[in-house]
Amino acid sequence: MASSVTLRAFRWTPDGPERVQEYRVTAAADSTVLDALVEIQRTQDPTLAFRYACRVGMCGSCAMVVNGRERWACRTRLESLGPGPVSVRPLYHFPLLRDLVVDMAPFAAKLRDVRAALTPNEGAASYALVSGLSAERRAIDLAVECIGCGMCVSACTMVGHNERFPGPAALNRAFTLQLDHRDAGRAERWHVLLADDALARCHGQGNCTEVCPMGLAPADSIRGLRRRAVVRLLGLAGRE
Repeated sequence: MASSVTLRAFRWTPDGPERVQEYRVTAAADSTVLDALVEIQRTQDPTLAFRYACRVGMCGSCAMVVNGRERWACRTRLESLGPGPVSVRPLYHFPLLRDLVVDMAPFAAKLRDVRAALTPNEGAASYALVSGLSAERRAIDLAVECIGCGMCVSACTMVGHNERFPGPAALNRAFTLQLDHRDAGRAERWHVLLADDALARCHGQGNCTEVCPMGLAPADSIRGLRRRAVVRLLGLAGRE
């Protein structure tokens, strides 16, 4: 049965002040926040800007803050939000481009800062097969499926406090590489991870894990890096 829902959208353009604009949309039982935004853009206000791609919970492009919590708009059914208006705003801690659209360039920069690309060992095979049953693979199973939606960064209070902090997504990626025997960049990566504004700055609140739509645990990855850092600092680098 269709119902009417009030949606309050954050609006901002580089040449104007931020504001909240209210819309009314018709919602079916399975209508999502993204469905509502698309309806508004197509039938009421073509100037409303937001980002999406797959619409089926795979790409992460539609990440935003819905009713005060980071969510994927395409996975969030309006009826699950309860009665009352639905508020939507862009992710926190990202530069704004327009309305609900944020600039993901700083996110990519943080990944580069922690050397997030695999550096193959000298003489490594062009194709290395790592068994899913191996201890190495099982150790990173809860970390490798990150798709870079940025929700964990938005939820992280330390990212908002310290712009030099790499953030949970970058540290999660670093964790997977530090445990990868094929990677030759681990020593160089430790110089970044052990700097004053990296591992030592995480407060362990776990907001990143709480909001991850993929069910990953960046907080656990950071704790794993810290354990390995202690081993390294104690002079047992061969075992880290």
